[in-house]
Amino acid sequence: QSLKNEMMKIENYLKDKKKINLNEVLKLTNLNENDNFSELVDICLAKNEKKLINIINENNFSNEDAILIIRTFLNKAKRLFKINVEIETNKNLDNVITNFKPPIFWKEKELVKQQIKNYSKDNVELLIQSINETELLIKKNFNNSVDILLDFILYHGSKTNN
Repeated sequence: QSLKNEMMKIENYLKDKKKINLNEVLKLTNLNENDNFSELVDICLAKNEKKLINIINENNFSNEDAILIIRTFLNKAKRLFKINVEIETNKNLDNVITNFKPPIFWKEKELVKQQIKNYSKDNVELLIQSINETELLIKKNFNNSVDILLDFILYHGSKTNN
């Protein structure tokens, strides 16, 4: 249905024109407005494969986006690490999340709980190492950065991988 709607936008736009360029297509279909990288990362870390695939399929990531997304992964992973450290001293996850600084907003709390379930402190350390290696790979192979990023996301977003 989404694809049909996007095609209809292009069709209607072409009624007054004979040609359309890529920039016009991107503006019409809002494909260049992939602003919610944080949601993508959160869903991946929560290992919600179905939602993750939907987000990937609905977006058209650029090479520049790959760097922003992998940096978002690093920030979220560091936050997970800090939460895991706090849990070692204060065993109550709800208290840790409620008192965490910077604050975790109420709508994020369940996602963060799921992420903590998926990633122990040791697993987060391995994740951070993997993020750093992936970022380096993305920067060295900029033309293939989206493919490298998607491989990373699909691997870490899978329930079979921790």
